[in-house]
Amino acid sequence: ALRSRSGRSIINGNWAIDRPGRYEGGGTMFTYKRPNEISSTAGESFLADGPTNEVLDVYMIHQQPNPGIHYEYIIPGDNVISPQLLAHRRPGEPLNGQLGMPESTNHKDEDLHRETDALTGQSAGNFPVIQPGRFPSHQPENQVPAMPPPRPKREYNWKQTGKTECSATCGKGSQYPVFHCVNRITHEEVSESYCDSSTKPIPEEEACNLFPCPAFWDIGEWSECSKTCGLGMQHRQILCRQMYANRTLTVQQYRCHHLEKPETTSTCQLKICSEWQIRTEWTSCSVPCGVGQRTRDVKCVSNLGDVVDDEECNMKLRPNDIENCDMGPCAKSWFLSEWSDRCSAECGDGVRTRAVVCMTSHVSSLPLEGCGNNRPSETTACSNGPCAGKVDWFAGGWTQCSSECGSGTQQREVICVRKTEGNFDVLNPYECSYLEKPPSQQSCYLKPCGSKWFHTEWSTCSKSCEGGFRVREVRCLSDDMTASTQCDLQLKPEEKEPCNTQDCIPEIDENCKDKYYNCNVVVQARLCVYTYYKTACCSSCTRVANRQSGFLGRR
Repeated sequence: ALRSRSGRSIINGNWAIDRPGRYEGGGTMFTYKRPNEISSTAGESFLADGPTNEVLDVYMIHQQPNPGIHYEYIIPGDNVISPQLLAHRRPGEPLNGQLGMPESTNHKDEDLHRETDALTGQSAGNFPVIQPGRFPSHQPENQVPAMPPPRPKREYNWKQTGKTECSATCGKGSQYPVFHCVNRITHEEVSESYCDSSTKPIPEEEACNLFPCPAFWDIGEWSECSKTCGLGMQHRQILCRQMYANRTLTVQQYRCHHLEKPETTSTCQLKICSEWQIRTEWTSCSVPCGVGQRTRDVKCVSNLGDVVDDEECNMKLRPNDIENCDMGPCAKSWFLSEWSDRCSAECGDGVRTRAVVCMTSHVSSLPLEGCGNNRPSETTACSNGPCAGKVDWFAGGWTQCSSECGSGTQQREVICVRKTEGNFDVLNPYECSYLEKPPSQQSCYLKPCGSKWFHTEWSTCSKSCEGGFRVREVRCLSDDMTASTQCDLQLKPEEKEPCNTQDCIPEIDENCKDKYYNCNVVVQARLCVYTYYKTACCSSCTRVANRQSGFLGRR
């Protein structure tokens, strides 16, 4: 499908399939082709001469694996040598990598043609740009133009003797001039071997029969029958089309008014429908008095006696399976509820309400055809006193939900106010403390979030220093907090991470000191295992103990 960025559909829009043809959009005309899906393996294609004046989007829907998109585009290039110009170069004319042209020549830019495969993104082929040079259009005034060498006289030359037959009888065809070798004097046709083949002009295509072909009705295929059995309808698309330049265009229908338009609808019948059967008698009336309903069982039965879908039978001939039944007049009277407890206004004048309904009383013997026009009142006046000086809570509007999906919260401002003559005064909240305060926060739920990751708090680090690790449990849960497998694994939180990577620094106890100057002798004699020496030489013994524990830890 082809659509503009503004949302306007050009081809196959709004889930409708267009017929192949030409469609205007984006400042150009698109040719839409759709080969027969049964006899051809080629895909659909769009073709436009361009240029486009807006961005267009191509959409593709597929049920099989994506076949990919192959696209070609054309961009203008500067001063490209045309292959036709090279073909018309006279024999012996110097080229030397450049093409001489007079200044008055109208240089037309050739187009660079590139093809790209949408699946690989690689260039399928390109044509290099050749920059033609220029020869001066005139000789300088101080130079004498060189005389061209004399050409030998030719006895035979090429002459156009006619044209080929036009390729189309209407709608723009093509034809080519026919050249023969003739005698220059008698103009008699001779064998082509008498002429120089290198000087034979190259036939150039010429347009012919430019008038458009007569318009015709393009008849589409019939749709499926609207009914699986019995009389149904089928439709087909009829378009007025016209051929021009080997292209079929959809035109206004008035151009086909000279032709009888084929029918767009037709009746159809695939098979004979089944028949209706009444299986049960009428039921009792649904009400003991007045107008009610009664029903019976009606089924569509096939020729074999099997119950089938109702669509298999002619719906116009279906017997009624429900009808009204009148059981005679009922006694009716007005039924009233109690008055509401609260007045509609907190202060000032208000109303109290009650329900009033006309109902049937099956047990009553009142000879009433209806409840009559004297309907009891549903409202009565009430008052809770004057509003001046009344204190009450005032609640503002709710804020947006704190979460775009799942459960969130909303807040609103609740203040205590006093109503005065035509104004409100904001009071301290304790002035309204004897009244029930409206909630200032409530839960909200905009839409389900789908599955997402949940995790516990981090555990305690396994070591206090020199690098430990801590862990936590991570689970994928759905909106109803049940286990799910739909979370994105790339967004899964870490379940383990390092911690306390700093070096270990022993704690210094200010009361742990050496009481003797020669405690190193105690350490060397390994007497720190005794309580007396461990206390007398506390600093030295502790230092040695830390050194040994660190050595063991590193091992």
